[in-house]
Amino acid sequence: MRVTRDGRNFTVDVAADGEGLVSQAGAGLLAAVADRAGLTKALSDGLWGLRERRGGHDPGRVIRDLAVMLANGGDCLSDLAGLGEQQALFGDVASAATAFRVVDRIATAPDGLERLRAAHAAARSRVWELAGAPGRVTVDVDATLVGSHSEKEGAAGDYKGGFGFHPMLAYCDQTGEALASDLRPGNAGANNAADQIAAVEQSVGQIPAEHAADIEIVVRADTAGASHELAEWCRDGRIRFTVGMPVGEPVRAAILAVPERTWRPAVDQDASPRPNGQVCEITDQIDLSGWPAGSRVIVRRERPHPGAQLAFTDHEGHRFQAILTDRPGDIAELERDHRARARVEDHIRADKDTGLTNLPFRAFAHNQVWLALIALAHDLIAWTKTLTLEGDLARAEPKRLRHRLLHVAARLAFHARTATLRLQASWPWATDLAAAFTRLRALPPPAH
Repeated sequence: MRVTRDGRNFTVDVAADGEGLVSQAGAGLLAAVADRAGLTKALSDGLWGLRERRGGHDPGRVIRDLAVMLANGGDCLSDLAGLGEQQALFGDVASAATAFRVVDRIATAPDGLERLRAAHAAARSRVWELAGAPGRVTVDVDATLVGSHSEKEGAAGDYKGGFGFHPMLAYCDQTGEALASDLRPGNAGANNAADQIAAVEQSVGQIPAEHAADIEIVVRADTAGASHELAEWCRDGRIRFTVGMPVGEPVRAAILAVPERTWRPAVDQDASPRPNGQVCEITDQIDLSGWPAGSRVIVRRERPHPGAQLAFTDHEGHRFQAILTDRPGDIAELERDHRARARVEDHIRADKDTGLTNLPFRAFAHNQVWLALIALAHDLIAWTKTLTLEGDLARAEPKRLRHRLLHVAARLAFHARTATLRLQASWPWATDLAAAFTRLRALPPPAH
């Protein structure tokens, strides 16, 4: 191995005799956020009855460590060893065998998964108390394919010719939090209304009780959500909906009959006019009698980007997309809000970098618990960004956070009953990480 210093090349000898060094020191921030946000306490209280024996590991602490491990980039139980060797930062970490026993007890207990989700909701209530609750909760519902390379319970062939699972997921667009996760076989349909409704119900259950009655809830989905069952369920629950609508022949005929003067510019997320894209409303031109009263259809047309292939259904070089919604307001703003649904793909991609690509267990119920742990890890990252970070880091995806903050090495120094984690001064994000710990310490601790 060779390194360069002051323009000179050196051959490096490697010796395993260092002291006081801490690898992945930034991951300690995740554990500290879990403690300060009340997640660790909520997990300990909620899972207390599942404890194996009096002298064993606290199940809540084990689940916290699993969430930290996933948020830090691990994807299997054995990756807990990386935290276990950092006792100064993470305390007494359970072995992989002990962690599996905790997962097994949650999976086999009749109310184990509900206990886990209830603790998750309790921590969310605490975070919203610290950071402020959003004025609206837009629940983005989507399904994604997760491959399996071995025979696992519930795995099945999917519509793309693969083999594995097809979980239904839901996220809060305003806060970036994970609200619901439901494991399904690979052959489950993306447009299954019952599964979508179950995901939204789980999402509503994650909204803190003190906000549930007053906060506006909007369900947002692509064309897979364009079902009468989902729309009627939303109406019965006083929940707004905005879903993609297939451009079938009646919709297409109505679009082509729209006078040119009716089209108006679409808007970007900053409310400025889009250089490519126009919108119009065709509610009065199609039959919506089968949909809830007040339903509307808004259409966007745009020129395909250079090199894109046009379909034979495209007209005069335009592509069309339609949305069905019962939300009142300006059509350009409603279309812009629906287009922001694309952010759900970012959340799913981040989760696939946080353990979702590897459902490690043979049993379906155990993998369902693993999916709930991924949701915890997702929110642990989201809460870390909300409560402790600023600027670009507060918007960074997990991979960037790991390379800049979480995986940084440091030296742990002890002096006069004081422990100091010393970061490399020349590391570009050292001050950001130190400031994050400072902001976290300034937050009030959770009530005992």
